[in-house]
Amino acid sequence: MASLNLQFRTATPEDANQIQELVQAAFRTEDSRPDWTGNTELASTFRIDVEEVASKIANPENTILMALDNDNSLVASIEVAKRDGNCGRLSMIAVSDRYQRSGVGRLVLAYAEAYCRRVWGAEKFSLNALSIRKTLIEWYMRQGYQKTGETSPFPRERFISVALPEDMCFIEMEKDFKGPLETVQQA
Repeated sequence: MASLNLQFRTATPEDANQIQELVQAAFRTEDSRPDWTGNTELASTFRIDVEEVASKIANPENTILMALDNDNSLVASIEVAKRDGNCGRLSMIAVSDRYQRSGVGRLVLAYAEAYCRRVWGAEKFSLNALSIRKTLIEWYMRQGYQKTGETSPFPRERFISVALPEDMCFIEMEKDFKGPLETVQQA
């Protein structure tokens, strides 16, 4: 793969279709790493509607950031939101299959954190990960996130036909702001 120079921008309503396709494909990816996707049946049935993505884009409390490659093609996206107490909430991080395992996820996460700091003065970041995705949780921990000890429920009603572990939930994680704001490309 040639050198990748990511450019970031804020999503607009016209981007809803391509973000929906990216998120759905990324969440459905088949990955050979143990516990990366967690439950393969669950991953294969993940769906998000274009209308749901469009609603997130239109919500003034949220921003979806898009990472574009050298050809101006969508490589990754992440949703950010300002929360109480100078906290930036990160969610719906998705990286194209083509760019997974290439460091793009780390770059997108760092950009989103810098965006929250620059735009909202965030001093802390929060996110969650599905409890059965152990490798993903470990990856977030390597990025500086720590488990808070809190969990939030998984929306089982959206996956009635899938056999799910009884104790499956979202593990809440946080990262405190450390150091100066890095130089980051403007969104």
